[in-house]
Amino acid sequence: MIPQSSLTIVAPIQPSAEALAGLGVALGKLKLDPAGNHLVPFGDFERLHYARFVILDATTDPSNGQPVAASLALSCCFDGSADGFLRELVVGAAEGLRVIFSHSSEGPGQGDQALLAWLRRHQIPTQTFYVNTLGRTVSQIHQEAQLRDRIERFLDAAPRAAAGSATSALRQDIQEHVRSDEALAWARQPVAPFPLAWRLRDGLDRIGGIALGLLLGLLALPFLPIFLVLLRRSEIKAPHPRQDPNFRLSQFNRRHLAQDEDFTIQNQFSVLGFIKPGLFRYFTLRAILAVANFVVHHFFRSGDLGTVRLLNLYGVDTIHFASWIVVDGGRRVFFMSNYDFNLEDYMNDFINKVAWGLNLIFGHGSNYPRTDWMVLGGARDEQVYKAVLRKYQVRTQVWYCAYPDLSAITINRNAAIRAGLFADLDSAAEQAWLALL
Repeated sequence: MIPQSSLTIVAPIQPSAEALAGLGVALGKLKLDPAGNHLVPFGDFERLHYARFVILDATTDPSNGQPVAASLALSCCFDGSADGFLRELVVGAAEGLRVIFSHSSEGPGQGDQALLAWLRRHQIPTQTFYVNTLGRTVSQIHQEAQLRDRIERFLDAAPRAAAGSATSALRQDIQEHVRSDEALAWARQPVAPFPLAWRLRDGLDRIGGIALGLLLGLLALPFLPIFLVLLRRSEIKAPHPRQDPNFRLSQFNRRHLAQDEDFTIQNQFSVLGFIKPGLFRYFTLRAILAVANFVVHHFFRSGDLGTVRLLNLYGVDTIHFASWIVVDGGRRVFFMSNYDFNLEDYMNDFINKVAWGLNLIFGHGSNYPRTDWMVLGGARDEQVYKAVLRKYQVRTQVWYCAYPDLSAITINRNAAIRAGLFADLDSAAEQAWLALL
């Protein structure tokens, strides 16, 4: 079991049409074959789950009219530490990274150490990082998919299975088949847990975070009325799409973005938007992102985002990885997601299950549908929310996924098949296990 990490590099692009055109050509080559291209062959990095290159176009800050320069973002999700992966990236794709980032205003120098130092200088911290199942590696995902495939092929050819054998006898046949296949030797053992030292640190971090949160909450309690007054004042004064007489739902139907979607069971999503002006909104958002990062890391790391099982409220189970990053000196938020099925279903999933969570974070963005008390309204204005989300969606020039044909639900099912293969199960549990196949 290895925890996952994220890495995001954001570098300014030279302010010239030639630089942007040259960058577009280089990224176009990567897009043709993200896994095996000769510049940055993402498929060569065995612990890489996802990667993307995104051009953040030049624009103007609506709050003060100041220009915001164009930049290029490289974002990766992987197993293990960020620094270790960054070193692997330099070793495996140094020349390609130089070619791509040579279009930056201050491109990397010669030599691997100079490139490594340059990438570190342009590394942006991730404020909130969600992982579907913490500790599930790329290797494990591929192996468990292979296990299910081998078992299903065995069942297709097994005469006893065709004759409708007893549940326990059929499961014993499957176990014997797996024992006889040396390529599946790893499946005879359960997944190793996180190391004891990691679990101790994680437990202490959870306890410490809860204690700190309670303490800060008590200290902030006297200031709650002031916060609520400032919040309500901001919500009433903030412009929103329903106020705009020129607002039309159809004006944000950006069909060109859909051209990059629905090639496999998985999709990518990149959104970039300005934070509402004022220190109140900025610091409130940063606090929420910090709390959200703690919560998703410690409580929503086993397949569902926003699940509260004690209340029988179930969250979104179609997201593999997602991250929120504050860029451009605190003026904009960059959201990236890797999810299953199509964008319409993805948005509906969030609206129907965790609209309050969308409002808590995205409600601090400019032109978001009006919220009330930070959690009400907002995404509940469904059609406006969907139109605005398309408005601020940006094109992902290059996207790589290590397992594009596996949904999160299928990956979780494959893990359950492995976990129950040699486990001590009663008759009902055996039937439930066989139903997974």
